[in-house]
Amino acid sequence: MVGYKFMGKAHSHAYKDVNMFFDMDAEVVMKAICGRDEEGVKAAADKFGWDGYETDWRKLVARDDIDFIDINAPSDAHKEIALAAIAAGKHVFCEKPLALNLSDAREMLEAAEKAGVKHGICFNYRFLPAVQLAKSIIDSGKLGEIHHYRATYLQDWLVDPQTPLAWRLKKEVAGSGAHGDINAHSIDLARFLIGEFDRVVGHNRTFVKERPLLTSSQGLAGQASATEKGEVTVDDATAFLADFKNGAMGIFVASRFATGRKNHNTFEIHGSKGTIRWDLERLNELEVYFREDEPELAGFRRVLATEPQHKYAGNWWPTGHIIGYEHGFVHIVYEFVQHLATNSPFAPTFADGVRCQEVLEAVDLSIERGTWVSVDEV
Repeated sequence: MVGYKFMGKAHSHAYKDVNMFFDMDAEVVMKAICGRDEEGVKAAADKFGWDGYETDWRKLVARDDIDFIDINAPSDAHKEIALAAIAAGKHVFCEKPLALNLSDAREMLEAAEKAGVKHGICFNYRFLPAVQLAKSIIDSGKLGEIHHYRATYLQDWLVDPQTPLAWRLKKEVAGSGAHGDINAHSIDLARFLIGEFDRVVGHNRTFVKERPLLTSSQGLAGQASATEKGEVTVDDATAFLADFKNGAMGIFVASRFATGRKNHNTFEIHGSKGTIRWDLERLNELEVYFREDEPELAGFRRVLATEPQHKYAGNWWPTGHIIGYEHGFVHIVYEFVQHLATNSPFAPTFADGVRCQEVLEAVDLSIERGTWVSVDEV
């Protein structure tokens, strides 16, 4: 695995737990974790349960004792590491967004398909039981014709102008700000739940254009310099309207300036027969409403998605014993490892990463042009 901080810890937890809770056709062996800072990556290897570590990802992808590479380094490193791993015949699992831009994402997909290696992208929210339940309700036709899809992904960790200039605020490293970081999740969930985008029109804003330089990283941000500042080159918030190919209309808002919102990832879907609503901060619950209910009993109900019949839930705890954020990573790792071992169907792949990147770039192009943009034209 390349990367050992926030996402490195989340992915490591998944690899460590997946064999304990799921019946697997292959055992996950955590061979080596990689990072440039030897002291930091060695400590991570010891703490997270890896057999060893490397300080050069090139050595990692060249090792004969490794079957697949997990990439959760910053976005500017995804393409180079993935292409080298693919050339070495390794399967690849990559964090989102897939690349800095659509062109690079397409190159990664083409290389993986040409080499015949298996590939996945970490859109982990698909794999929570309540989201899986939402998908099954939609696919069953119980919502009827889909009219509206509304998504918000709101955080507030950048509201303080003294929050330092972390890598996520630099376009050359991150590709984009709130748009590529968290709108990417909203876009993928929409594609997973109701289908492909047709056209988009967007608007964005950078509220704080200069921040203290970062002296040491921790979590999403870190320690700030007392004297030196640098330019913020990404968006703080991006909102867009969308038309879907199935005729539904969509509204998407992503912001890292939403005071009071810590990780408010939601969707609400209205159909001709009913509505469903989900919020990551209450991730075990799905709110549902069906028009066919008897009038005296009609209203939104809360479904707690912890029954054994709810996908993945039966692998964890007794009914009502809720799971958390980290479990979505365990579930996607389970599906990807099963895919490697048995060739079972798996999504999201690099193809889904490309489709997401197409929507991201169509929104950016619409902002540049000041008009609607067809996703198929990017």
